[in-house]
Amino acid sequence: MFNSLTSLFKQLIDGQDLGKNPVSSPNLAIASLLCEVAGADHAINPAEQQAKLHLLERLLGLSEEASKTLLIEAEQQVKQSVSLYDFTSQLRELSQPVRFDLIKGMWEVAHADGEIDPLEDAVIRKTAELLYVDHSEFIRAKLSSQNLL
Repeated sequence: MFNSLTSLFKQLIDGQDLGKNPVSSPNLAIASLLCEVAGADHAINPAEQQAKLHLLERLLGLSEEASKTLLIEAEQQVKQSVSLYDFTSQLRELSQPVRFDLIKGMWEVAHADGEIDPLEDAVIRKTAELLYVDHSEFIRAKLSSQNLL
């Protein structure tokens, strides 16, 4: 505990931003949000893992190998994160259609295992709020993702 306090004071003295986001790229933030949804119910099944992979390929235009690498890094970021804000704070500059596509993609991950857990719903709802996605767009994303199945 003493070491963590010393580290905190050192950061304050050095003028480092304590609230600085550890996630360094929008792509990593997007992948992390997809991982948050898949892990919200504490059970990630193969269908959800595959949905995350395909969404990264589609949304970000990445190869399968690059998507797998990004997911591995994102899973580590999620373990270290304390809130969704760590990821959403970097994505507010995205255009409204891109934010809508992200919310829709999160719904696709939630639907991948055939059911939506209330915890998955809560993660998507909170993400939409933090990204300033209107509630009507949130519902439209949910309904359009159900039509894909």
